[in-house]
Amino acid sequence: MNSSSGSNASDSTYRDSYTTVLAKNVLVLFLGLIVNYINGSLIHTFRKHQIFYVNPRYILFIHLVVNDMIQLTTTITLFVLSYAFYAINVSLCCVFITFTVFTTFNTPLNLAVMAAECYVAICLPLRHAELCTVGRTYAAIGLIWAASGVSVLLDVVIVVATEPVGWFHSTVFCNRDSLFRHPIHFLKRDVSYGVYLAAVWLTLLFTYVKIFWAAKASSASNGDTKKARSTILLHGFQLLLCMFTYVTHLVRNAAVRHFPGHEVNVAFSLYIVVHIVPRLLSPVVYGLRDKSFRRHLKKYLCP
Repeated sequence: MNSSSGSNASDSTYRDSYTTVLAKNVLVLFLGLIVNYINGSLIHTFRKHQIFYVNPRYILFIHLVVNDMIQLTTTITLFVLSYAFYAINVSLCCVFITFTVFTTFNTPLNLAVMAAECYVAICLPLRHAELCTVGRTYAAIGLIWAASGVSVLLDVVIVVATEPVGWFHSTVFCNRDSLFRHPIHFLKRDVSYGVYLAAVWLTLLFTYVKIFWAAKASSASNGDTKKARSTILLHGFQLLLCMFTYVTHLVRNAAVRHFPGHEVNVAFSLYIVVHIVPRLLSPVVYGLRDKSFRRHLKKYLCP
């Protein structure tokens, strides 16, 4: 996962004119403020209404929102810093990249757990209250962070073990490949990406197929089942965008071969698609489409 695609967008920043640099930074900051304002309203809505505290679906959703806010704020900070200073202290870069990779990994895993909860609600409604308790939901969130941590902390251990102490006091252009540069990092990255990619997509495929057949088997094809099918499809689209994270380096290399001399623009476009667009979708897919959440949210978005 090239979690610092935004930083890559400003690699070789001298190729951009002042106007282009300003336009890119204004666009990124504008989109980031919009997403974080909406997400902040979602969090405020969740906090103000106790009905959401006891519903696993809303707990998972608000965890996704908080995670997206951290991820977006961190990547935008890196984006701006890469233009303002180009190179920053290695130790500080390690903190930024660790948070970025952590939260970027969390998003598809959280979406997979949400898809599983949706499957239980539609296909096993009588066991939903038993299987999807508040305690188990928080345990699932803990497992999401643990699964992400296994990959991220292993990178940190490798870099501490393989790099000289003095290197951590130097400066570097802050992206994942510049920080985690030992060959074993790239091998670990490819293996971990394959495992996470397979696990998440198998979960999504299983849940969608089960919900699809549940809808066909229901003579009434009730609204909840139809809505669940639509939500799973939107899950798929959002996950597709999130999964670009796992193959960003491959897509970027292929695009650069086809558009030589446009490395900066290719990386910037990938940053928008991989890191910002999926975060714009989350409020629409899980907040605005939910009648209960939408009713309360309107009070804060439209005072």
